[in-house]
Amino acid sequence: IMADLVILFTSIGLSEQKAKETLKNEVLSSALKDAIAQAQGLLGSTDIDKATGTLLYSMVSRLREPRRLAFLTQHIVQRKITTELQVSAALDYVKSHPQDPLDEKAFESACGVGVVITPEEIEDTVRKWGTQLNMGEVRAAMKWADGKIVKNEVDMQVLHLLGPKTEADLEKKPKAAKAKAPENETKEEKSSTVNGEVKTEAKSLMEQLRGEALKFHKPGENYKTEGYVVTPNTMNLLKQHLEITGGQVRTRFPPEPNGILHIGHAKAINFNFGFAKANNGICFLRYDDTNPEKEEEKYFTAIREMVEWLGYKPYVITHASDYFQPLYDLAVELIRRGHAYVCHQRGEELKGHNVPSSPWRDRPVAESLVLFERMRKGMFTEGEATLRMKMVMEDGKMDPVAYRIKYTAHHRSGDTWCIYPTYDYTHCLCDSIEHITHSLCTKEFQARQYLVRSSYFWLCNALDVYCPVQWEYGRLNLTYTVVSKRKIIKLVETGVVRDWDDPRLFTLTALRRRGFPPEAINNFCARVGVTVSQTTTEPHLLEACVREVLNDTAPRAMAVLEPLRVTITNLPSNSDVRVPDFPADESRGSHVVPFSKTIFIEENDFREVMEKGFKRLTPEQPVGLRHAGYVISVQRVIKDASGKVVELEVTCTSSDSAEKPKAFIHWVSQPLQCEVRLYERLFLHKNPEDATEVPGGFLSDINLHSLKVIESALVDRSVSTAKVFDKFQFEREGYFSVDPDSTTEKVRPSNPAHFVCILVAAHFANVLA
Repeated sequence: IMADLVILFTSIGLSEQKAKETLKNEVLSSALKDAIAQAQGLLGSTDIDKATGTLLYSMVSRLREPRRLAFLTQHIVQRKITTELQVSAALDYVKSHPQDPLDEKAFESACGVGVVITPEEIEDTVRKWGTQLNMGEVRAAMKWADGKIVKNEVDMQVLHLLGPKTEADLEKKPKAAKAKAPENETKEEKSSTVNGEVKTEAKSLMEQLRGEALKFHKPGENYKTEGYVVTPNTMNLLKQHLEITGGQVRTRFPPEPNGILHIGHAKAINFNFGFAKANNGICFLRYDDTNPEKEEEKYFTAIREMVEWLGYKPYVITHASDYFQPLYDLAVELIRRGHAYVCHQRGEELKGHNVPSSPWRDRPVAESLVLFERMRKGMFTEGEATLRMKMVMEDGKMDPVAYRIKYTAHHRSGDTWCIYPTYDYTHCLCDSIEHITHSLCTKEFQARQYLVRSSYFWLCNALDVYCPVQWEYGRLNLTYTVVSKRKIIKLVETGVVRDWDDPRLFTLTALRRRGFPPEAINNFCARVGVTVSQTTTEPHLLEACVREVLNDTAPRAMAVLEPLRVTITNLPSNSDVRVPDFPADESRGSHVVPFSKTIFIEENDFREVMEKGFKRLTPEQPVGLRHAGYVISVQRVIKDASGKVVELEVTCTSSDSAEKPKAFIHWVSQPLQCEVRLYERLFLHKNPEDATEVPGGFLSDINLHSLKVIESALVDRSVSTAKVFDKFQFEREGYFSVDPDSTTEKVRPSNPAHFVCILVAAHFANVLA
C-alpha cells in the first residue's frame, strides 16, 4: 500500500523523497489521496499534469478545513485557480468564511478567477510609474499578474531609465560606523540614555503584545485561527460571545494556589495582563483551585500580592471553584452525549505510555450517569472510580480523567463536594464560562502539554459551548536555580533555605525580599520577549535590569562591612558633611552625616605592607575620604595581642592643600550598627536538575558559601528612617535593601536593621539570589 501511494504521489509531480515524507503525515497523505481521486474523477483520466499536481499538493498541505477539499480541488482542476498566489487567496477566503453555503461568486472574485493580465498590460503599467518605480507597489497594482513577467519588466525599465550598473554600483559599501557618544557626555545623560532604553524596551513589549504584531485573531474571529474547529453552531456561539464581551479582548492568569510564583510566572503575568492592556482589554486573575489537598490560604494571598507588586490590577478575581456546579452539570451533559464514562481503573494503571484501553469505555450512558451521581454522593472510596473523557490526546494517550474522588475539605466550598475536576477538564471550560478571547498558556507543564489546541477545542465543541482560542508561548528558565514547587519544598524542609522567600531563590517573593524592583523584572521580561520556543537565560541579564533601575532610584549611603577604627588626631573640630543622594544629579537631594575624630573604614582599604597596585591607605601612602574634603596619612598602627590591626591613628590634611591621593575611600562616623547578608548563587552548576551535569541530584549541588552574614556592619545615620524594602546603594559596596525581619519597622540605633545585599558593586555578575 505504501509503495502504491508513493507511485500515486510521484505521478502528480512530487519527487520520490517528497512523496515518502508526505506518507509520514497520515492526515496529509490521506487528504492528498482524496484530492487526487477527486481530480481524476473530474478529468476522467488518471493523468494529472505537474502544474495541477503542484497546486493540489500546495492546497492540501495548507488546508485546515477538510470539508472544502472537493470545492478547492474542483477549482484547481478546472483551471480557475492557476497560481500559488490564487491558492493562498483561496485558502484565506475559506478560512475566513466558515459558514455554509459558500458564496462562489465572491470566492472567485477574491481569488482573481478569470482575471487575465497580458504582458502588454504589464508593460504599460510599469512604464506609467516612470522614475517613481517601486516593485512592491507595482505588484499591488497588478495583484494577479505573473510575478516573473512583472519582475522582468521592472528590471528592463530600471535598465532603460538608469542604464547598466557601473563598477561603483557593484562595489560593496562599507557599513556605517555606529555613532559614539560625545566625550563630554555627563553621567546624568548616560543614565538618562539607559533609562530611555528601558522605556523603549517596555514599549517594545507592548508592541509585541498588540494583536497585529502577534498575528492573534480578533475577538469573535476565532475561526481564523489555525486548527480551530468550526461546528454548525460556531458562528451563533461567537455572535453570542461578542454580545457579552462587546468585542473586548479578555485574558486570564490562572495560577494554582499550591505554591509561590517564580520568575517564570513573571513572564506569564506580563504576557497575560500586558496583552490585555495593549489591546484595551481586561485580564482575570483566576485561581485554579481544583486540588484541595495542596492549596493553602497563604498561597492565594501571596499570588495576588505578587501580581499587584508587578504593577497589574486584575479586572476581577475568580476561582475555578466558583464554577464547580456548572462544571459538574457540563460533565453530566458530556456523559449524556456519549463523550465520557465512569471508569474503575486505578491511578497506577493509567500511568506511563501504552496504557490499555479501559474495559468500561463502552459502558451504557445511563449506567455512567448513575455511577457519576454515586461518585458525587460519596458512595465510592478514593481511586475506586473516575470520570474519563473519550478523547485521544496528541501524544497518543487516551481518555484523560475529568473527575476524581478526594475526601478533603475545600478551603472555599468545605465538604460540599467530594469529587473535583482536573486541570485538563477545567481549563478550557472556565475559559469558556468567562468568555476569554485569548487563552495564553505557557508550555510549562510537560505532563499537561498534550492538552494543546485540538484537545482544548474538542471539549468545548463536544459540549457545544463557546470555544476560546488557546495560544502557547515558551516558558522562561534561568540557570543556576530550581523553580519546581516540589524541589523548593525539599530545600525548605532540609534547611538549605529558610522559606519560599529566601533571597537565594527565584520565587517572586524571594526577589522582592532580595530588593529587586518590580520595574526591573518587567523590563527583564520585555528583553526576553514573547517567544514560542522555551527560553533559558543567565541570571546576569536579570541583574543588569536590576542595576539599571536601582542606579536611578536607590539613594547613596556609606556603610562599612568589616570595620577598622581610625582616630584622626589633628581634626580641628567635629562637623557635618553633606552627601548627595545621587552624585550624578545633586539636584535630587542630599543628606547630612557627622564627621568626627573617630571614623571607621573597611579593613581591606588598609595594608600594613605596601603591595604592588594597591592604591588605598598604607603607612607610606595617604588616601582621600569621600565627601569629607580631607586626605589622611597613617601615623601609628595599633594591634591587639594576636597581632591583628585594630586601630589606626592618622592625621588629616585639607584636600585643597594636600597632593591629590591615588584613591578615595568611604567611611562612617557615629554610625548605626546593622546586620548585612551577602548572597551568592545557591547552586554550583548551571543546571542543577540535569543528571548528566549533577549526577547526585540538585541537593548535592548546594553552594555552602551562598550566604555570608556580617552581624556588626556599620552604616551611616542617613538610613535611620529607612523602612522595610527601602533600597540604598552603599558606596563602593553595592545595592542593599532593608530586610522584612528587621527588629523594628524603622532603623534605629537601639534596634538595628538587617540589610540584604541586592547586587555587589565589583562582582555583581557572580551574585545570584
